[in-house]
Amino acid sequence: MAGQDGDAFDAVVFGHRLRHHRRRAKLTLSKLGKQVGRPASYLSQLENGRIEPKLSLVADLAGAVGCTTFDLLDLSPPSRRAEMEIELRRLQDGPWREALDLAEIRPGARLDDEVLETLVSLYRAMPDLAVSRTGLANLEAGNRARGANLALRTEMRRRDNYYPAIEEVAARSLDAAGYTGEGPLTDRHLTDMAINLGFTVERVKGIPITARSVTDTRRRVIYLPQRDDLTVRAARSVLLQTLGHFVLEHAETTDFEDYLRQRIESNYFAAAVLIPEGPAMEFLSAAREADDLAIEDLKERYYVSYELAAHRFTNLATARLDIPVHFVRTDPQGRITKAYENDGIAFPCDADGSLEGARLNRNWGARQAWAGSDVLHHQFTETDRGEYWCVTYVENTSEGTPYAVTLGCRATDARWFRGCETMRRVDGRSDTEQANPEMVGRWDGVAWPSAAERSFVLTALPPAYRDFTPFPGVDLLDVYRFLDRQNGLG
Repeated sequence: MAGQDGDAFDAVVFGHRLRHHRRRAKLTLSKLGKQVGRPASYLSQLENGRIEPKLSLVADLAGAVGCTTFDLLDLSPPSRRAEMEIELRRLQDGPWREALDLAEIRPGARLDDEVLETLVSLYRAMPDLAVSRTGLANLEAGNRARGANLALRTEMRRRDNYYPAIEEVAARSLDAAGYTGEGPLTDRHLTDMAINLGFTVERVKGIPITARSVTDTRRRVIYLPQRDDLTVRAARSVLLQTLGHFVLEHAETTDFEDYLRQRIESNYFAAAVLIPEGPAMEFLSAAREADDLAIEDLKERYYVSYELAAHRFTNLATARLDIPVHFVRTDPQGRITKAYENDGIAFPCDADGSLEGARLNRNWGARQAWAGSDVLHHQFTETDRGEYWCVTYVENTSEGTPYAVTLGCRATDARWFRGCETMRRVDGRSDTEQANPEMVGRWDGVAWPSAAERSFVLTALPPAYRDFTPFPGVDLLDVYRFLDRQNGLG
């Protein structure tokens, strides 16, 4: 059946219009039923939009309630109240009510107009997304994880990222393993440390790809990937991170913040063992006196990754050397994967303060380093919070995905670091991210970059790319600036 002007018939609107005109005519369902030869139960289903009438019955109904056929077939709700009831019904038929396991509300006469309006407004506020209970659970889990990250980062800042109790536990473990404080730990030290805690270590095949290690707590065996799958240096960190959970007496938890706290503490323990506080402070204090602090020296002295050395430096820099610092790990597109600061620098973040996935200003060292040929990239950067110095190292991984590790401080504190003599000074304030309209006009619709391959292109775009462009993942301003340079315009 068609409505007015050939539009599709709407059973729900028709039902409301029939009820409206029936009540205006002061007819009950029973009285109307007698006039049109239909039972009241049938007419009730009509008014609730559950069935469609034949056109001949529509004419009979219109005559009985004192209106025209067109009045009943009009596709507009007969009143504001009816409009709200219809919208609430349709909104409740959407995915959110089922996903949230909400009871269906039938807006009868006893439901106040204001309450009805509020319910409709709440449903309207739900995002227009394909949603499921699984999807909601994942969304909620992500929100809890971001909240936990923010809380722990705030705590780390308050502590200057220094945990004396874990330093003491690490020192006792080193003493028990016979470490004398000279150079990096040997495999023998690590084996003895595990034995002192009642564990044996086995390198095996078949470790699940989602696990760094697997521990059989009944047999007291720690299984690590075999040497072909995990380098010696990486294995040392993984073993100590695993031992850290037991040394620090961690228990199983289903709380996100506790889980992340345990990861932070076990990683801290591993770093404090691999770069012991006492010997490291003697080394760093001498370097500070000589204005020659360098993360690469810490890396080489203790046979650790640059990232671990930089992160360990943040543990000691403020509490023991009186130097506030910042640390950030980013991917090749400048997106943050880890960050810490207590020197006042302002990392980009989303509305709730979450840093993960936010992209750094293109002029900051963490992004400029990729374009250079130096092993270490030093620069001073003018930011919205003042001038900062930093050193960035691009670290390659066995998985083939490189990332940048940056350690920095306020420009006034840079004098203690090797590389502070750099002449590279860059404006990295937020307004430098604004596009030059003339440049955009020159290349918009002309530039066609071929995007670098990324696994997410075939799945869901990450948060930074939710606003789709013709070239998702490509920084078009960088492309336009490149073309300007090639054409002698920049």
